[in-house]
Amino acid sequence: MVVVSVPCMNGGRGEASYAKNSDIQRTVISKAWPFLEETIKDMFSSSFPGCFNVADLGCSSGPNTFLVISKIIETIHKLYHQVNKKLPEFQVFLNDLPGNDFNSIFESLPDFYKRIKKDKFGPCFIAGMPGSFYERLFQSRSINFIHSSYSVHWLSKVPENLETNKRNIYITKSSPPSVCQAFLEQFQRDFSAFLSLRSEEIVSGGRMFLTFIGRSIADPSSKDCCRLWELLTKALIQLVNE
Repeated sequence: MVVVSVPCMNGGRGEASYAKNSDIQRTVISKAWPFLEETIKDMFSSSFPGCFNVADLGCSSGPNTFLVISKIIETIHKLYHQVNKKLPEFQVFLNDLPGNDFNSIFESLPDFYKRIKKDKFGPCFIAGMPGSFYERLFQSRSINFIHSSYSVHWLSKVPENLETNKRNIYITKSSPPSVCQAFLEQFQRDFSAFLSLRSEEIVSGGRMFLTFIGRSIADPSSKDCCRLWELLTKALIQLVNE
């Protein structure tokens, strides 16, 4: 299967943009907050660095990435105050594919910096880092904390040998076992590569916090994660027939 272009989330701020249609992702981030806080607290049980490097992988182009970064900085700010330590400087890298609408993110920077200054969180420097997170992104042992939400379930490429998956764009009840196996093997390769790459970039004692789509039962064609793709398949078939 040939992919003409690598798809990204819709940019801009219009009604069809990711920024206006990312409430589910925002809810996931909010529900994960207690676990995120616990991870950060565990990280600072013994060491309090003067500079803290954060990477948000798969940041997309909506407001959610600043929601996450603000929460991370706020949590660290409280921890440093509790032990009467000088606040660290923050270097934040926002990563997504090169075709991502980074301009929309950077347009929100002035408001973000105002909030940081108002809350006296200390210096914070934001930089874009375009590229696939299935490749190396950062220098060795340079990142203290890696965050990614609702992103790592995206594969690096379309799996091979999907010709038998007729009239489907993903796994369904009608998909043969070979199709399920193809998706599984592609994810295993991608996720193994992702973990290996990040292990080279993260500092000793650093942390990585990932949230991504899963399912409650073993059946890969369950409604947990496939219902949306089935509806999209029906819509595409209807368009073709028309």
